[in-house]
Amino acid sequence: MTALERYGEFFAAMQPADLDRLDAVFVENARFRDPFNEVEGLTGIRAVFEHMYANCAAARFEVLETVGEGATGYLRWRFHFRLKRDRHDRRPIDGVSRVVLAEDGRVREHIDYWDAAGELYDQFPVLGGLMRWLRARLSVDA
Repeated sequence: MTALERYGEFFAAMQPADLDRLDAVFVENARFRDPFNEVEGLTGIRAVFEHMYANCAAARFEVLETVGEGATGYLRWRFHFRLKRDRHDRRPIDGVSRVVLAEDGRVREHIDYWDAAGELYDQFPVLGGLMRWLRARLSVDA
């Protein structure tokens, strides 16, 4: 099993208790970026995931595909979640993470790519309506 596959397994099985062992997965000065956050270091990465768990009653990543060669690889994933106020799970969000590994196999850089406007904002009444209106106005078919 490659270091990227091991990271994918960690990512897919991650629970709040796993945040205590991030140093086994990320180098000390690792960089993490998603559409809402850009942090460097274990403390910042932990804060991003703590925030996710604090706001979601249920949150898990399903790794759909792992592709990589050398120190750089990609995880295609689906994020399943329910906010604390929700009665039912929300529509899952699909994304891709670009992962750069250090020589020891730990993660040096994790950058998420996903469409926050189309995947997340669409699920909220006011923002969703605004996003649909904006897409209709900007669409070639408008």
